[in-house]
Amino acid sequence: MHAGENKRDSIISTSDASASDSHESSTPFLGVDTQGKASQGSADPVQGNAPTALPGDEIVLARLGEIALKGLNRNRFESQLFHNMQYRLRGLGKYKITQSDSRIWIERKDGPTDTKAVIHAIHDVFGYVSASPVRRIPQDMEVLRNTVAKLGESLFSEEAIRINAAKKSDHVRTTSLPISFKIECKRIEKSFPLRSYDVCCSLGDLITERWPETTRVDVHQPDVTIYVEIRESIYLYHEIYPARKGLPVGMGGKGMLLLSGGIDSPVAGYRMASRGMRLEAIYFHTPPYTGEDAKIKVIDLAHILARYAGTLTLHIVNFTEVQLTMNKLVPEDMMTIVMRRMMLRIAEAISRERGLKALITGESLGQVASQTLEALVCTDAVAGLPIFRPLIGCDKDETVALAQDIGSFETSILPYEDCCTVFVAKHPKTHPSLENAEKAEAKLDVEALTRLAVSQSEALQIQLKNLEA
Repeated sequence: MHAGENKRDSIISTSDASASDSHESSTPFLGVDTQGKASQGSADPVQGNAPTALPGDEIVLARLGEIALKGLNRNRFESQLFHNMQYRLRGLGKYKITQSDSRIWIERKDGPTDTKAVIHAIHDVFGYVSASPVRRIPQDMEVLRNTVAKLGESLFSEEAIRINAAKKSDHVRTTSLPISFKIECKRIEKSFPLRSYDVCCSLGDLITERWPETTRVDVHQPDVTIYVEIRESIYLYHEIYPARKGLPVGMGGKGMLLLSGGIDSPVAGYRMASRGMRLEAIYFHTPPYTGEDAKIKVIDLAHILARYAGTLTLHIVNFTEVQLTMNKLVPEDMMTIVMRRMMLRIAEAISRERGLKALITGESLGQVASQTLEALVCTDAVAGLPIFRPLIGCDKDETVALAQDIGSFETSILPYEDCCTVFVAKHPKTHPSLENAEKAEAKLDVEALTRLAVSQSEALQIQLKNLEA
């Protein structure tokens, strides 16, 4: 075999490289990295390279994930996702969102698309796995080669390599020479005269011949992957920004989150929003034992949560009278359990008024005295609505890591106490029975206390703010 043949085979060793196009499907791959696996994390999309002056126009490609597995109701999930995206884009102008196969295409109606701003704006929308700024050009091989040549200037020239090194670009794995690359081509439109194999060979030859000192082929772990999708037009890109995945908010019903000032509950709300649940939240405030700073802290956490869950209602319950009554009438070692039971009763009463179908807490099995299995059984006994505990099997390190990722951690650790810490028992019963709980609250008029707390609640609308690109 000749040396030239070896080089061509190396360039074409991509995810769909073959001498035959019979394997090519109209459904593109769903993976978001060069190995076909979903990337982890949530890299800030504004850190990529600035677009160069290339032919064609720029639009945004977003890739569906779990939604693509839906059946007859898939269109409902897609419609909700498009609605949520449009809401995030409202401050950037008028945008058109279309869908084909497992791809979403986003472009501005009345001018050029600011792809970096769009990707930043939709980054925290649940329902898609990744996004890319894409160059759309006509179905013409010569135009494609010219476009790749200009793209190569921004990736493989010595000046570009120095610039990318200074920027620490996420889409160039190394700045040491030579830069390795591969081409991945999908020919969805079968009328295009060249096969994927031929397209990859042509573009690979172009790059290695133009930048022989700074490039080399590596189809297994390349520093740069250039993607080509041949559809009604040709789409060219090399940057992939991981997204939040999950399902679109609005497709999973409505639930009430018990939001304290701690680390766990905002993360629990985030996890349920990622499954498509629309949220409201409830906070139990005990003035003057908990100060205004504690209340503001929870409002701030609700604003952080709204970045992912969308606009939500925060119910602030004046819990002082209920708390003082319990302090007088409930044995100290059962105070935590009875307090949790009262909170669930109040949260459920407001939830039923609001038409919510579930309660959500940030409890994790065994983390504190009120979260043993026996304690959870005691608190669940008073609830008529299902209680979701998305952190039940997580350790604290996992929860802290996610809190840091979503931006709630620094607010959660501010040193303002809530009612659970101010009135906590010194030696709580860790393995209570249901009989213990019922006996401990026998002197309480729980129905009257629930009505009182509901009547002393206020509702705040926490709006999703426009994010700066």
